[in-house]
Amino acid sequence: MPNRSTDALFQLIHSLEKSEKRNFKLYVQRNSSSEELKVVQLFDALDKMEEYDEALLLRKNESIKKQQLSNIKAHLYKQILSSLRLLKDDSNIDIQLHEQMDYARILYNKGLYLQSLKVLDKMKETAKAHNQVTYLLQVLFFEKKIEALHITRSMQDRAERLTNEVDEVNTKLVNTGKLSNLSLLLYSWYIKNGHARNEKDEIALRQFFDEHFPAGGEDVKGFYEKLYLYQSYCWYAFIRQDLLQYYRYTQKWVELFEKEPFMMEVETAHFIKGMHNLLSAHFDLQNYQKFNDTLAKFEAFAASDVANANDNSRIQTFVYLQIAKMNKHFMEGTFTEGLTLVPQTEEKLKEYYLYLDRHRILVFYYKIASLYFGSGHYEQAIDYLNKIINWKVDLRTDLQCYSRLLHLIAHYELGNFDLLEYLFKSVYRFMAKMENLSVVEEEIFRFLRRSFHVSPKQLKGEFEKLLNKLKQHERNRFETRAFMYLDIISWLESKMDNTPVQNVIRQKYLNAVKHKATEFKGE
Repeated sequence: MPNRSTDALFQLIHSLEKSEKRNFKLYVQRNSSSEELKVVQLFDALDKMEEYDEALLLRKNESIKKQQLSNIKAHLYKQILSSLRLLKDDSNIDIQLHEQMDYARILYNKGLYLQSLKVLDKMKETAKAHNQVTYLLQVLFFEKKIEALHITRSMQDRAERLTNEVDEVNTKLVNTGKLSNLSLLLYSWYIKNGHARNEKDEIALRQFFDEHFPAGGEDVKGFYEKLYLYQSYCWYAFIRQDLLQYYRYTQKWVELFEKEPFMMEVETAHFIKGMHNLLSAHFDLQNYQKFNDTLAKFEAFAASDVANANDNSRIQTFVYLQIAKMNKHFMEGTFTEGLTLVPQTEEKLKEYYLYLDRHRILVFYYKIASLYFGSGHYEQAIDYLNKIINWKVDLRTDLQCYSRLLHLIAHYELGNFDLLEYLFKSVYRFMAKMENLSVVEEEIFRFLRRSFHVSPKQLKGEFEKLLNKLKQHERNRFETRAFMYLDIISWLESKMDNTPVQNVIRQKYLNAVKHKATEFKGE
């Protein structure tokens, strides 16, 4: 992965499509001043660069002086945004409402109050139809201003109606604000504390949730109020590792959009994240059929105009759809087949490297490594795990931990016994720095400590002891995530049976499907 440029102008230019670049050229060339010519020159220079290099930029464009560069870049950035603003997007409800408000203000400033009110009425209908409460409040305040300053005689009881509407909208905004705050605070809790590891953590989380949950928060009616309510419960359940409740509220989240499908276009990012969470819930619960049904819907959405309306939606859809496709192979034990996803994933990671955060890239590396490991390609798995281990970034300690464990196991599979003692100590030191280890992680930790004094050929016996201990915790809700990161039980079973790990997982999947089919017939 190349170093990601931190230059905002460079990122903006490289995010432009061909039509947008052409439009910018037409827009800026209307003004032929020397300053504008330098802007075009800088635009072309940055457009040709693969990575931002200021020294190279100045060397190849001698007419642009270093002391001028900052101002020209700022001017170019503003000009690009202005040109993009002129490319009207009729499908974007925000732009439509902003445009209507601009028209209403223009008419008001000309003293055409009734015409301004007519535009505001239209804007109000559009805002209500698309659940845009904040815009609705802007309309109401503008209407109040006109009614308070001018005699319009537009409606005898208009004052009473306006005040009632404002009160109703304010109530919705307060509820939406408090619930969105709760959702964000719970996400922050997860980033800071991770999953609840025991009853003590769960009690602390419950107290935190109760303290921040707004009065009357359950009795909400608006789209956004329900959206943030469901998101809050999703995070609450996810942190507590209550997978069933997590599934129920991700389902409600997605159903909210299914009841008002036009909101998929208005809040595309929220819909995409909802589908991702629903797929993750099905994966965690091993709901095979529901996972496949939801994945089929998500694939259909990925091909829609809504999903491809802009870069953000297109990239987020790719990220979560690709993760779901990989998870399907993990679930079904078809690791070798899943390797066909790697080339496309690599290609897209390179294409989108300016936009993807480091956390998301780490997740992809881990999943690719897991595909290679499960299919028996241990050297390739080690290559991807090294990318995670060697990336000096203070993110995802849990992922770093399980990457090191998988890295160690891959070397064991390759028979690199001369490296194992060093790797044992390396993983041991890393886990020793981790605070609040789960019970499963503590068992692995003890196993590593014992393994310092065991020869590589005697490890099979130690693996069997570890398997028996871990199986005791397999049904423990607080240990769920540990088994999701690394299906160490299936790997240990493969060592006992002397069979490839993907065969063990595949057989578990086939047995589960057969059991489900038998249950269905029994009904």
